[in-house]
Amino acid sequence: MAIGSRKKVLAIVLAGGEGKRLMPLTADRAKPAVPFAGIYRLIDFALSNVVNSGYLQVVVLTQYKSHSLDRHVTQTWRMSTMLGNYVTPVPAQQRVGKNWYLGSADAIYQSLNLIKDEKPDIVIVVGADHVYRMDFHQMVKAHVASGAACTVAAIRQPIELADQFGVIDVHPDEPAKIRDFLEKPTNPVGLPDSPGEVLASMGNYVFDADALVEAVTRDATEIGSKHDMGGDIVPSFVRRQQAAVYDYKNNDVAGSTDRDRGYWRDVGTMSSYYDAHMDVVSPLPVFNLYNFDWPIYTSYGPQPPAKLVKGAAGQAPFVDEAVLSPGVVVTGGRVQSSVLSPAVRVGAGAEVVGSVLMNGVRIGDGAVVHNAILDKNVVIPPGATIGVDLEADRARGFLVEDGLTVLGKDQVFPA
Repeated sequence: MAIGSRKKVLAIVLAGGEGKRLMPLTADRAKPAVPFAGIYRLIDFALSNVVNSGYLQVVVLTQYKSHSLDRHVTQTWRMSTMLGNYVTPVPAQQRVGKNWYLGSADAIYQSLNLIKDEKPDIVIVVGADHVYRMDFHQMVKAHVASGAACTVAAIRQPIELADQFGVIDVHPDEPAKIRDFLEKPTNPVGLPDSPGEVLASMGNYVFDADALVEAVTRDATEIGSKHDMGGDIVPSFVRRQQAAVYDYKNNDVAGSTDRDRGYWRDVGTMSSYYDAHMDVVSPLPVFNLYNFDWPIYTSYGPQPPAKLVKGAAGQAPFVDEAVLSPGVVVTGGRVQSSVLSPAVRVGAGAEVVGSVLMNGVRIGDGAVVHNAILDKNVVIPPGATIGVDLEADRARGFLVEDGLTVLGKDQVFPA
């Protein structure tokens, strides 16, 4: 599709992640399919960013437990085929051998038929499990202007956190040119214009299509390669001085505010996943779901509106700093600093504080749920407690991590 620079652009979304650190939320689904903020899946953020940027030819490479992810993409992300637009999931197919994807670069190598069929000038490669807003059209323009074959999106982080990221070292005299790509460095050099910050890779890339094809093809034959985009492909461009960096702070998304501009969170751990939800429910949200100029698209089915009613004994419901999805019913319960997904029920006298409840969760009358993540269809019996006594939660067989109690999909509360 010709956009701005008259370049034809294909977007590839890497959605094969297993998400081990999010177990048990990933026990039955791929990480990009994990629900977020009530009505969304994590992949909706990447896809919405690509589509809002004007790029409407998108392939989603899937692998690990991909059924719910494939179903969501297929049922939700439909565009006009008359205009040649599509979002389509592509599972691992062993097209070049008897191996499944060996890494993110190998996923693209095994899917080169998609690039050869579409014949794009530019390929955008993005991850599927980050929460953020980004206009990729601006990044593509910067990539074309740079003359580089590869451009890496990067976000500024405090220098003391550098050992948690892949860090981009830039040329002092050419701050858009990558001098080195450092994996979790312990003694990094700060940025020329901000010595207290470093540039951390966001896992989003723009490539000249022919350069990407050549790079992943060469990487497939290299002994010892992990076949990873960030660990192998980008460093190969850096060594040849063909890599540029795109500073995320320069990305101006329509409708963003001073408070949520530049927000990006990798929800790869249970605590970061939880913290991202708390960012959403705060009174002045750090990440604003209500930006209608840059919407996050999804589908949550034929749910009725949320409803707050008194309990049978006349208890009034109380809700504060909470996200209530369609189909939620709070009957005389208390909900605070929490996210309730579609079809959640909270009974009379129940208390839900600082928690994330996914589709179909039932909280019985008088039950107490604090600092918990409850996956789909979990039922908390009347009068029971979750997150109040962490040792008791462990004894019941629940995951307790970073002060959070987590119940997996359909997990039964023991009698």
